[in-house]
This record gives sequence, C-alpha cells and structure tokens, in this order.
Amino acid sequence: MEMSAHYTSFVAIGDSFTEGMSDLQPDGSYRGWADLLAARLALRRDGFRYANLAVRGKLIGQIVDEQVGVAAAMGADVVTLVGGLNDTLRPKCDMGRVCGLLEEAVERLAPACGRLVLMHSPGRQGPVLARFRPRMEMLFAHIDTLAARHGALVVDLYGSGALGDPRLWDVDRLHLTTEGHRRVAEAVAQTLGLDPEDDWRTPLAPVPPTRWAVRRTADLRFAQQHLGPWIGRRLTGRSSGDGRSAKRPDLLPYEPPRS
Repeated sequence: MEMSAHYTSFVAIGDSFTEGMSDLQPDGSYRGWADLLAARLALRRDGFRYANLAVRGKLIGQIVDEQVGVAAAMGADVVTLVGGLNDTLRPKCDMGRVCGLLEEAVERLAPACGRLVLMHSPGRQGPVLARFRPRMEMLFAHIDTLAARHGALVVDLYGSGALGDPRLWDVDRLHLTTEGHRRVAEAVAQTLGLDPEDDWRTPLAPVPPTRWAVRRTADLRFAQQHLGPWIGRRLTGRSSGDGRSAKRPDLLPYEPPRS
C-alpha cells in the first residue's frame, strides 16, 4: 500500500509511553506524542478521528488482551503499537513469550488497519537500564522481523543519540519530558510521510558538566521517590495502571486543545 499523508483516523495502543507520561498539562492530564501527532493529522483532514487506548504500566499480554482487539475493530488508517518494554524491565522476563505475544498483536492489527507503525522505544543513557539492554535489543530485533513480514513501519527511536540525553527525560528517568514527546511525534509524523517540521535527531546544546554533589543529590532523590517504589511494584506484581482506563477509548472526531 502506498503511504499517504492524508490520514482520516488514528488509534494508539500501548503503555505509559503512548499514554503521554510525563508530558503533564495544567489540568493535571498527560498529553504526549500520540496526542501531538493526532493534533497535527487533524489539521490536515476535517472530521479526523483519534483514539488512545494506552494505559500506564501495561505488559504486552495486557495490551493484547485489552487493547489489540478493540483497536483492530476500529479499522483506522493508522495504528501505532508500542509494547513489551515494561516486560523487559521486570526482574524475570520470558522473552520468548513476550515476542510471541507481540507477534500475535501484529498479526491481528496489520490486516485490520491501513498502516501499522511499530517502534524501537527510546533508551535513556545511564547505568540503571544498562542491565536490561540485551532484552530491549532482542525485542527491537523481533520488531524489525515482524515489520518486514507484515509491511509495518518502524520508527527507530532507540538508535537516536539525541533521545538518550538525560535532559529529555523526566525526574523519574523512565518517561520523556514535553520536548522528548514532541520529538517522538515529529519522528512518527515523518515516518508516515508528512513533511518535516524540524530534525528530531538534533542534539541538545551542550552545557557545562553538573557538579558531583548535585548529581549525587539528584540520584538519592530519584532512588527514594521513584526507583524504590518502582522496584516495589515489580516485586509485588502491582502496576501504576491498576484500575485506570484509557483516556480516549473511542474513535471519535478529535478537536486539538487550544494552546
């Protein structure tokens, strides 16, 4: 199928990355790259429709069970699927099962939409995630295989050095800042054939190194406020998304918020 920049509908599925954490808005809601992309697509087509089924903390099995069938039934022009990374960050992870579930998702979505978009999730630089990188890269290799087999597009965010800059990550070191989400939206838009608005891979301007004492204070605050609770949820099987529902569960006309 030829790629067209005139899309009429978009469904996003996944976890916190696609829900939009930590692009916090004044009303307490999260925006994120998917909302930004929907707003840009809506400017190009009257009656443009958008649904976002993503919920923070979801594992790939939950995405398959709770979101894939709903998204497939919507028959949208564009569907984005980003999932599996939460699984790789668990203490124990059956990568064979994760890859199998991702394959099931792609097999159900690819024939049900006009264009399926997969991604290599961005990776923050630093030692905490270093131990999980082999799993992440195994997941991304499988994504490439599935995309080639089913004619899906792949947005390689992981390969961008710019998105690894710690300044594009929130204080929890797991979610992108507003600028990080803006760059992801630009990357997906370009992959879908829209004219570039800028180069999302451009590195941030260099800044003087942070003093050692400031870095250690930030590390301690991160460990107390974010890393400890995150580890606790992993060990007990709880999720930040427990009891939460999708922010846009229906494929309805989308009116971008006024800025």
